[in-house]
Amino acid sequence: MIDYLNPAWVYLLGALGMPLVKKQRAAYLLAVPVVAGLFWLLLPMGNHLSFDFMGRQITMIRADALSRLFGLVFILASFAGALYGLHEKHRTNLWMAAFFYVGGSLSVVYAGDLITLFIFSELMAFSSLCLIIFEGSDKALKAGFRYILVHIFAGVCMVGGIAIHAVKTGSIAFDGLGVSDLGGQLILVGFMVNAAVPPLSAWLSDAYPEATIVGAVFLSAFTTKTAVYCLMRGFAGVELLAWMGAIMTLYGVGYAMLENDIRRLLSFHIISQVGYMVAGAGMGSHLAVNGAGAHAFTHILYKGLLFMGAGAVIHSTGLRKQTDLGGVYKFMPITMTLYMIGAFSISAFPLFSGFVSKSMIVAAAEHQHLTAIYLMLNIASAGTFLSVGLKLPYYTFFHREWRGEPVKEAPSNMLAAMVFMSVLCIGIGVFPGPLYALLPNHPVHFESYTPWHVVGSLQLLLFTGLGFFVLLRFLTPHTGVSLDTEWFYRKGFYYVGRQITSAVYYLDTVMNTLYLSGFAAVKRISKSGRWTDVNVVDGAVNEVGRFFKRTSEDARRMQSGLLRGYAFTMVVAFVLIAGYYLFGGR
Repeated sequence: MIDYLNPAWVYLLGALGMPLVKKQRAAYLLAVPVVAGLFWLLLPMGNHLSFDFMGRQITMIRADALSRLFGLVFILASFAGALYGLHEKHRTNLWMAAFFYVGGSLSVVYAGDLITLFIFSELMAFSSLCLIIFEGSDKALKAGFRYILVHIFAGVCMVGGIAIHAVKTGSIAFDGLGVSDLGGQLILVGFMVNAAVPPLSAWLSDAYPEATIVGAVFLSAFTTKTAVYCLMRGFAGVELLAWMGAIMTLYGVGYAMLENDIRRLLSFHIISQVGYMVAGAGMGSHLAVNGAGAHAFTHILYKGLLFMGAGAVIHSTGLRKQTDLGGVYKFMPITMTLYMIGAFSISAFPLFSGFVSKSMIVAAAEHQHLTAIYLMLNIASAGTFLSVGLKLPYYTFFHREWRGEPVKEAPSNMLAAMVFMSVLCIGIGVFPGPLYALLPNHPVHFESYTPWHVVGSLQLLLFTGLGFFVLLRFLTPHTGVSLDTEWFYRKGFYYVGRQITSAVYYLDTVMNTLYLSGFAAVKRISKSGRWTDVNVVDGAVNEVGRFFKRTSEDARRMQSGLLRGYAFTMVVAFVLIAGYYLFGGR
């Protein structure tokens, strides 16, 4: 029986039981992750709950070093998230969505086959959608709609790839998949979309800032890191990932520097930090894969802490843009202090968690003589400190005197959750040994605190700090909107929808015109009784002519619709034919 203690089931059952718990809801919210932690501890290594389904081997539980690493940090993050949101304990729908989301993530991490992985990744997508739209604003609803469209696309890629892979190999086991065939390539695309690899990364920075305050904390921890786990498990050593990950680090930092909204800024840094993990998975060496796993672990903790700090500011002030804030430190000194612990961690300061994980990936690039990637990762590290460690806290907490009414410090449960995450960030930074013991590839031949590494990191960070204050007047947040890659598919969907509408209007107009003209011609014939004297076709043509003369505006619209419909039909035909020759074979 102990073989079936999947921690994911605790969250799934906990979500189903949420409506039944009216009293002691706070205790219930904290008890679920605690019980899941006990299940994580007791679950033995190996494959469990395996059975045959339609000739394929389903393995619902696969416990090994990699799944245990991600399983533990997911449970820690969910406990912190539950503690952070205790003041929202009466929002049953929010907590059901959050626990289904965590349960889906853990089910993916423990999945031993691709079918189980796909089913629970879809559960993740739709439950995380609820954490966005439950905020209730029009912006949240629109962002949630775009969010789910992108993840449906990822799901379609995954299920298509799984089907092709299963037919070609006869197996649905979730192990090293590779990209030698179309099936593996489609699965890789699905994972990359969920990991927010550009150009399909804008769903993250678009949707996370619009989520509920508690929902954003959960969102920061699970979707992209579950995708990183999948990349590490299925595609370690794929060179494309190393380069795309390095590009991600700079891409996210660049957009974060332009951003005004504090949660949108932090969302871009999720893209940047996940880039380190994707690069580590792509490099594929033992050190790089260990670094990707370690950095995913530390990132979940410090990014959750940063979103908690931003959420506390929004909760107390009702404001989320740096240009509207400033001087908040007088009223929220504890929040500011705890936020800075997260900022030092993400910036890889010595004695903080990011230092002992990010440096493994950078060192792996150096050892593999990937000079360009090594430089890109270091530049992104400096940019991270500049935007998250300096710019955001300066304009949010300092910059000027507070202009509004005095505000209160964040609620005690929010502060307690932030303290919990801060202790973990500092503890891992000072004592990295327990984290290294959890990593999948042993032994771990890496020492973070060498004199050269410490001095080099401090030099990079201190010069970045000097540059911030020298160039401060050029770094003022702007109030405009930064155009991301989402602009293309937002405009694309709009244009395609417009063409479809025009084509439908054209067909409707033509059919109605032919029906009316034909009916009128037949009516005249029947009245005269002389069928041979009247040509039905001529009558229909005459009626069409009269229609155009009577309604010139409708005629112009129909002609425009004809051209649009024709053009749209040609484009669709071209795409289908090209797709057949590219992927279907000849």
